[in-house]
Amino acid sequence: MNLHDLTSLIEDNRELITTWMDEKRKEVSIPIYGSVDIRDAGWKIAVVDANHFPAGFNNVAKEDEEHLAALLRNHILRRDSNCKWVHLYPEAHTRNAAYAENLRTLQRLLMMAEFRCTIGSPELDDHGSIDGLSSPLKLDNVELQDFDGKQRIVIDGERPDLILLNNDLTEGIVPGLGTSRVSPPPQMGWHARKKSNHYQALKEYVDEISEMLGIETWSLMTDWFVSKDKCLDKEACRIELAAEVDEFLAKIGARYQSMGIEREPVVFIKNDSGTYGLGILSVKSGSELLTLSNRKMKKLMYSKGGADVENFLIQEGVPTCLNTDSYGPVEPVVYLVDGQAASWFYRINEKKSDIENLNSPSAVFQSYSEVGHLYGKHAHGWHALVAELSMLAMGKEFSAYQN
Repeated sequence: MNLHDLTSLIEDNRELITTWMDEKRKEVSIPIYGSVDIRDAGWKIAVVDANHFPAGFNNVAKEDEEHLAALLRNHILRRDSNCKWVHLYPEAHTRNAAYAENLRTLQRLLMMAEFRCTIGSPELDDHGSIDGLSSPLKLDNVELQDFDGKQRIVIDGERPDLILLNNDLTEGIVPGLGTSRVSPPPQMGWHARKKSNHYQALKEYVDEISEMLGIETWSLMTDWFVSKDKCLDKEACRIELAAEVDEFLAKIGARYQSMGIEREPVVFIKNDSGTYGLGILSVKSGSELLTLSNRKMKKLMYSKGGADVENFLIQEGVPTCLNTDSYGPVEPVVYLVDGQAASWFYRINEKKSDIENLNSPSAVFQSYSEVGHLYGKHAHGWHALVAELSMLAMGKEFSAYQN
């Protein structure tokens, strides 16, 4: 079965899907924004990574900015009809020029949405600006002051109406964010969030939508499991993980054979709490884990901020059938605001294969307006559908953390 041949299923059920989505969004706290990486193999179209603090708004097309701004405005004013001032709380990057452009774009979108927008954090207070690709990005003077015995973020002696968090909080919640004026919720930072929690929440929604469309859940999400308490610097832990991986690969291989898919199964091993493409390894057999070089072992166990990695998400690798004229692999990235797919761009990496992780320095990004005619046939269909299901899952994750 090839999903590309079943696009009519979405169009024929568009009204039903829209009504279902509207009802599901009322049940959870929909994120203000998010981004997802999608793998489209034809026979499977699935979200392979979901980011609650998207840092690539500089890659969205200019044509999408008006719509993105309108969705931001709707989300913020629905939460607080009196909101006038949004403060953007960034990562502590000072050398990542592309990230500075992400902040610049977000600021522009918020200003287009008719909000005052300041940028900065106590961590960056000594910098004044950070270098972007075009010019330095000015930062505002941010201080922490006590209000009712709790530290709050203050800019020029005043508190913003809303703090828009663009920091994934891998190292924990930072001072000044313990307030309801923060979105996304700090509890969704990587200090607490697990990739596996997302896929667990996602499965329920994919099950429902698959039944509605008369297709298998397997077609719209990756298989996965979590291997816990793996101290990979010890041989016994590596042997145990290798056995788990071989068992999982055999299961995937049996499915491929039953469906006539002529591919060698691959799995990705990821830090269950990881971010930025760090701590990711792909293998075709468990034995590869037993012969890892020290460099690859350190990479697998590396986490942003230096946190220990012992729980791993083992995820079915999904090849991409999208490629350039010179067979460079292409992966859709969807940016969503208020739960809606609002902008598409494409990660292209000529130095990788169709099954490898494309998120490396050799990747380039092109917007839908530039290359949508080449890779965007299913952007507003299957790709938008799985992306919006992922935002529902993020909302459900937050509900679980609250409880």
